[in-house]
Amino acid sequence: MSATAARLKVKVVPGASRTEIVGRLGAALKVRVAAPPEGGKANREVVALLAAKVGLPVAAVSVVSGQASPSKVVAFQGLDEATLRDRLPF
Repeated sequence: MSATAARLKVKVVPGASRTEIVGRLGAALKVRVAAPPEGGKANREVVALLAAKVGLPVAAVSVVSGQASPSKVVAFQGLDEATLRDRLPF
């Protein structure tokens, strides 16, 4: 596994009508997910959405801080900060 891991602050709104990236909210990326905030379902959906958006396997993306909070830090193994910014639409 690569030592490079870009990190991104994410504000998550669970229980939304659809799963989508909304845009920026201060220094964080705002994401809505349809999954409820129970049993890690919302976290798994956030990871799947962001992995697909940046072209990484789900296993390379993880919530490293804020598992039980709407404010999270997500790590992207194998991407540097510049590449991550280039791959995200916001």
